[in-house]
Amino acid sequence: MTEPARVSVCDQAPSHATPTRFDLGGARPFLIGIGGCGMSALARLLHSAGLPVTGSDATPSAVTAALEADGIAVDVQQTPASMGEDVDVVVASAAIKPDHPQLLAAQSRGLAVLTYAEALGRCMSARTGVAIAGTHGKSTTTAMLGCGLTDAGLDPAVIVGATCRQLARGALAPPGVAAGSRLGAASIASGPYAGRPGLLLAEACEFNRSFHHHRPVIASIGSIEPDHLDIYGSLDEIVRAFGDFARLVPHERSGGRLLIAHDGAHRTQVAAGLDCRVETIGFNPAADWVVRFDPAERRTTVLYQGRERGTWINQMPGQHNALNAATAFALGVVAGGSPARLAESLGAFAGLDRRLQFLGERAGVRVHDDYGHHPTEIDATITAIRQSDDPRRRGGRLIVVFQPHQHSRTRFLMEEFATSFGGADIVIVPHIYFVRDSQIEKTKVSAADLVDRLRQTGTRAMHLYPFEAIVEQLENLCQPGDVLLVMGAGPVWQVARGYLEGTQP
Repeated sequence: MTEPARVSVCDQAPSHATPTRFDLGGARPFLIGIGGCGMSALARLLHSAGLPVTGSDATPSAVTAALEADGIAVDVQQTPASMGEDVDVVVASAAIKPDHPQLLAAQSRGLAVLTYAEALGRCMSARTGVAIAGTHGKSTTTAMLGCGLTDAGLDPAVIVGATCRQLARGALAPPGVAAGSRLGAASIASGPYAGRPGLLLAEACEFNRSFHHHRPVIASIGSIEPDHLDIYGSLDEIVRAFGDFARLVPHERSGGRLLIAHDGAHRTQVAAGLDCRVETIGFNPAADWVVRFDPAERRTTVLYQGRERGTWINQMPGQHNALNAATAFALGVVAGGSPARLAESLGAFAGLDRRLQFLGERAGVRVHDDYGHHPTEIDATITAIRQSDDPRRRGGRLIVVFQPHQHSRTRFLMEEFATSFGGADIVIVPHIYFVRDSQIEKTKVSAADLVDRLRQTGTRAMHLYPFEAIVEQLENLCQPGDVLLVMGAGPVWQVARGYLEGTQP
């Protein structure tokens, strides 16, 4: 089975400045779960600063192989003995359980133990941080901004929760090997932040209030919607958490800037009493940064205080991606990028892996893969597909395979999920991806419950598992002219590739 992306360190753009020194409470870090997208990026960032980074992961992969090729030793046994005696600080991925043997060993040795979010925050403190927050669009916006600032000559360091073939070199250069990070300059060469420590761009994830560890100088907040309700319990608590994040941005006199969605971000509560400079962005004409989008030709135009600052044709379809691109443009201008160069870069940005990604065609069936796992994301992606690759033009149907991500999210947002597939002709639902929830939560809802609710709303839906059975069903179900859209944050990507390649996952 082909993996969704190949990751390489060799393709990283080199930094020509003195490495930044990061203080993690120790000089010899060990990263547990180093093969994850964020963790591997953090490892490279620390390694570029001259730290002797080592780590472990449960499964060897293209990511761990690339790290080892770059001189970062990776242990796949994950035994306490394999964590060297000279290690003095441990960073643990959010996926690491409290009873992990290496984590327990670190605690028994009295080592400093940090979460990934804490370590990223400390790195951001040593750089000029740019944090992209919001319920949706964080990865896409961060990658767009990273490419734009690279093309604009500001050489940022970037950490993204997805891989992108353009990230290392910028969108205007020939694409390289897919990567989820890039290493940037240790200082900013030009613009309003010239002379400051180099830019570090990263997603600011609200799960478990992780983004409260970030230390951004520039930040953005997109839409704020109910999600991670197993952590927060209510939308009010989510809004309060985003307000706490916004207060991390420093005073305007220190360069603090916050860009927040004009609509859908509860901005009156979130931005109340902030010392940083606050500006809004959105399709609303009252926003500071006004976005205009023509879905037919995907033309995106951004006006600032009534004056056009940039226009380009988005390669990624959908109104939501136009807003992602416009947010990246505005942040890029704030950071000192040339508006013309940023617009040119955004027009050349081809997308990320698993973000409305067109994989190919088999026997007249066009196959797309997407990471979306929240009802709003599902609705936006289906709408974008209908605008850009509508199977009705070829007499076909839109067939969606959706893997729910976490039982708690499925249960809390059942009604929203039930109405988000209105644009699909057929929906196939495998088992819910079980990742962080408790066994008790697992008993409260099932994929069959979602299928029943979808049918009640008039959507043709079925529950199938394992993935091999879904691929077999697709072999019989799909016809020339159809579009197959595979969605979810779990391993459901295997279905898309299994069908396209004519193999079982």
